[in-house]
Amino acid sequence: MGTRGKVIKCKAAVLWTPGAPMDIEEIEVAPPRAKEVRIKMVATGICGTDIKSLDDKELSQFCPIIMGHEGTGMVESVGEGVSTVKTGDKVIILCLPQCGECNTCLTSKNNMCEEIRLSGTHLISESSRVTCRGKMVHQYISIGTFSEYTVIKEISVAKIDEAAHLEKACLIGCGFATGFGAAINSAKVTPGSTCAVFGLGGVGLSVIIGCKTAGAARIIAVDTNKDKFAKAKTVGATECISPRDFDNPIQEVLFDMTNGGTDFSFEVTGNPEIVATALASCNKDHGVCVIVGAIASRAQLNISSQLFLSGRSLKGSVLGGWKTKDEIPKLVSDYMAKKFSLDPLITHTLALNKVNEAVQLMKNGQCIRSILLP
Repeated sequence: MGTRGKVIKCKAAVLWTPGAPMDIEEIEVAPPRAKEVRIKMVATGICGTDIKSLDDKELSQFCPIIMGHEGTGMVESVGEGVSTVKTGDKVIILCLPQCGECNTCLTSKNNMCEEIRLSGTHLISESSRVTCRGKMVHQYISIGTFSEYTVIKEISVAKIDEAAHLEKACLIGCGFATGFGAAINSAKVTPGSTCAVFGLGGVGLSVIIGCKTAGAARIIAVDTNKDKFAKAKTVGATECISPRDFDNPIQEVLFDMTNGGTDFSFEVTGNPEIVATALASCNKDHGVCVIVGAIASRAQLNISSQLFLSGRSLKGSVLGGWKTKDEIPKLVSDYMAKKFSLDPLITHTLALNKVNEAVQLMKNGQCIRSILLP
């Protein structure tokens, strides 16, 4: 391409102050260095983690910053030593890298690559190839997809099916993979089982799709927003309930509904208080509760030891347990093979310059997932 080796001037949504709207700015994106890839973004989703981080005052030390971590695009150019992708490839961005060399990547037991731990609490690297108004611009999770172009490490990008629909497949980079994998990989939902899913955003709905794919016989969706119930049933929920409709705590309601508790429960609200509720709703002897929602890093969980006496278990799940570089492209291929649909999750498609509008839609509970097209 004619831009290879040159600085690219383009548009991006830049956050200058946490809690303030993002500004559409002209940025300069430098060529990739060794083991880096420059990508022309085609589509990016807005994740709940982005929404929460936008208002995090601790993010001010990294401003200006480009948010976004759920995206697809085309490789514009590659730096020295890059071997897994080439110019012109369709790619999906991996918000959880896979270096293939650390102890985590070399074991089948988990997927939290050591590279992501090196990025610190806010998962933001110290350097960036992006500048704006003469200042270096940080990239959220060292990615920053709310932009027309971005430069990321090779370990955070994977080549996908040439026929992939990039405008929708971007959701597989985070939201869908997180929920679907929580059911398939982390909980290991079994055929004929009963599940409860707390929170019916894009990730919660993806959990339901995973439970259905795994063969669950009963999937109970729980949310205070009844407007989400129809969508939940569309993707596989067998029943939908709101805690506001009952006098008793919802865990007691679920315990009665299922004659002793669910086999699996999923906390997908990001609310630490709901963790104990979800755990208490599952079977006291063999119930498995998975924390899927992004809970604040310093939040404390208040859980009675009584809940663990006879065998319940509580576990976390990071990006659905997938080994990203190896397995996320396979999920894209499964999507293209119509093994699952992303359409129910996408409620709005907007231009990048409407990013603040998209954020408000999500904050107000008016959308499941918005896709931004740079």
